[in-house]
Amino acid sequence: MGEETAQLNQLISAPVEVKSIAGEDDVRAIYEFARALPFQAVECLLSAKVCNQCILRLFGISEHLYYVSTLSPWLLSSVFGDFTDSEKQKCTKSKDSKVDSVLCSVCLGILQIIYCYDKELVVNKKSANDLAITIADLIKQEGYQIDGFSLEVSIPPVIQENESSVWLCLKKKFGSELWFQGKSQSECISVKDALKISIIKPLESMLGCKSSISTFHVRLTYSHPVASTAIQNSINKNQGFKRRKTGSGNGLKTVDDDLICSDFSMSDVDVVVERPLESLQANESSESFKFPSKLISKPCQLVFSCYRTHIYFGGRYLKYSRNVSQTRWIVDDERMGEASVEELIGSNILPICHGDSYKFHAAGREDIDVRMLGSGRPFLVEIQNARLMPSEDSVKNIEKHINKMEKKLVGVKNLKMVGSEGWTLMREGESEKQKQYAALVWISRPLKDEDFQCISSLKDMHIMQKTPVRVLHRRSPLAREKIIHWMRLERICGHSQYFLLHLCTQAGTYIKEFVHGDLGRTYPSIGSILDCRAEILQLDVTDVKMDCFLTEEGYPLLQC
Repeated sequence: MGEETAQLNQLISAPVEVKSIAGEDDVRAIYEFARALPFQAVECLLSAKVCNQCILRLFGISEHLYYVSTLSPWLLSSVFGDFTDSEKQKCTKSKDSKVDSVLCSVCLGILQIIYCYDKELVVNKKSANDLAITIADLIKQEGYQIDGFSLEVSIPPVIQENESSVWLCLKKKFGSELWFQGKSQSECISVKDALKISIIKPLESMLGCKSSISTFHVRLTYSHPVASTAIQNSINKNQGFKRRKTGSGNGLKTVDDDLICSDFSMSDVDVVVERPLESLQANESSESFKFPSKLISKPCQLVFSCYRTHIYFGGRYLKYSRNVSQTRWIVDDERMGEASVEELIGSNILPICHGDSYKFHAAGREDIDVRMLGSGRPFLVEIQNARLMPSEDSVKNIEKHINKMEKKLVGVKNLKMVGSEGWTLMREGESEKQKQYAALVWISRPLKDEDFQCISSLKDMHIMQKTPVRVLHRRSPLAREKIIHWMRLERICGHSQYFLLHLCTQAGTYIKEFVHGDLGRTYPSIGSILDCRAEILQLDVTDVKMDCFLTEEGYPLLQC
């Protein structure tokens, strides 16, 4: 006991640069936890090149796992006290010398903060804090403005296979001993969770915000092509066994129902699955499971990435030109129209967000030669991977800039940032909305006084429309019933055969076809009602009746 106390006091009195940020109580707790572990099991794991971090997490240390990641390699090795001389020579050269890191046969360097970067460059960080510094620097270089973050870690399947290997080998060798009774692999802390515990706290400190459910994500993707190939080859040799699907960090993977193992041994593959676990009792001497080889000397490849989930800007747009399409329209490498609503709005929002790209969504659409007037049409601009979240003043300035552009092609009303629920509200309202139009119409005979009464008397009139001839090349040939809610005619002074038709219809009604009949494919039509030929010359949308992104001009505002 005196020797153990002296060793503990030596650890506690280690220099700050050796202890890192772990306090005396933490070092003491880690030391006492390690000393209470079964000596033979620890020695077995160390001889199989299992790192100290993995040993501690496999035996269930959780409360002080973060501080384990901050200890120097020398101090972490020393807490285990007496183990094999060969391992001791590798891990305890001196307090001041750099410890030669032996790649862990389970985590392949992930918890040792050893990884390959940029293909062949091997990086060996002193602690998880240094990895956190690298991540924080990346976020700052990318220029992200954040108030929280979500950490995601993806590890290769070989790590999980290695974990199962270790656990089953321990079970075979020590399963009859009292200390092992009642233990299960589910009690172990996974490599993924252990890494998160190690780096979340320093990241929170460096970034000045908390880890939580956030729109900003930090992702660490580990891969090991050599190990993954070995596993796949091994599985391919065992296609005759029953398979099941299990969840993993990367989705679903297929493995054999159970695994068995012999004592730790070395081979040139990571995991070889030869028969299910129940066969172990029948033939305990069979070597049916091989543990990772020392030949796998390269750590996992690590790719850092950070991104923000989509943010949305909602509002209503107006289109004043009859030569502007709603979205960018290219036919045979030739642009149709002089511009698009999508580009004129999206290209002005994207720069202030410093995003990668944008997508434009609208509640319905109008033809290129149709103006959008009145209250405007609801739209969303989806910004992908925005670095900055603009202020309300910035958004108002964008709206002013669009509305004051030299060529007054489009306008914007009530532009604002909205949540993802804005998309739901817009889509829900789109199917239920009513639309009002003003159409300039010519008929083949002079307008009569009774025509006004005839048209205005028609309320909630049902019409049947087959897919118009002009869009048959891109839409299914269907017959759709639509409702014309109301109509009225307005004379044009000095022109007896021209008039303005004002009408309110159900969403999705083809107005042009309702006027001229489309060779009888729409019935009834204005032409059939007035018993003459009718042609539409110009069309404007004057109102889209939806409770989403409404303006202050006489409409209640519903925040999305």
